[in-house]
Amino acid sequence: MKPTPRKPTTAELEILRVLWRRGPSTVREVHHALNEEKATGYTSVLKFLQIMTAKGLVRRNESQRAHVYEAWLPAEQTKRQLAGDMLERVFEGSASQLMMHALAGRKASREEVEELRRLLDEYERNRR
Repeated sequence: MKPTPRKPTTAELEILRVLWRRGPSTVREVHHALNEEKATGYTSVLKFLQIMTAKGLVRRNESQRAHVYEAWLPAEQTKRQLAGDMLERVFEGSASQLMMHALAGRKASREEVEELRRLLDEYERNRR
């Protein structure tokens, strides 16, 4: 039975984004990708990946000389878990409050609003 992963921190999410984008990667590859955005120490990346392995956020393949890490869960599943947690903790389960605050916080593009409408229509069709 696989462990239920704990919620990632902001720094861990940055590493997960690299792994989701690149797929399974070595510490060196993750370090290189993170350094394109901001300076990050190699040993810091290694330590984060070790912690993330213990938390069940990533799994490590030790069959090669350089260990290869990959995200335990797909991006969408992790995002869904984080959104659900925020929905419950911050908005007391109210999806409409979440959306109203999200849209009030920044201007959404026309494409984003159209996508939200499409998702709501699809949600309504599936509820019937």
